Amino acid sequence: MTGENLFRALDISASGLHAEWVRLQVVANNVANAETTQTPEGGPYRRRQVIFSTVLDGLNGVRVRAVVPSSEPFRMVYNPGHPDADQDGFVAMPNVKVPMEMIDLLMASRAYEANLIAMQNFKRICEDTLKLLK
Repeated sequence: MTGENLFRALDISASGLHAEWVRLQVVANNVANAETTQTPEGGPYRRRQVIFSTVLDGLNGVRVRAVVPSSEPFRMVYNPGHPDADQDGFVAMPNVKVPMEMIDLLMASRAYEANLIAMQNFKRICEDTLKLLK
């Protein structure tokens, strides 16, 4: 394995770290807007989701292809006193399900941690190899 290929392996974990960091940010934004009934675009906040794709240049990595709005319908909640209630007293609420976002947050956090550990192990192996070569 050449030095270039050796460090490309590190790039795989780095790409995973970045992708999971983006997913963590998107999940945090979804949770923060779980009750937002009015957005600058008009209407309730629409849950965002991250679309990943692989990087196909030699060794594979991952990248964020897009952050897209969910097509799930909004929740309709009966609350006639709400300023955004329709004539029947229903309010269109965001399509964010906080328990599902917490699961997504946990999965992204674990994936981020796994990539970080892989990078730390790579660094340790390189340091140990340098010590052996002295």
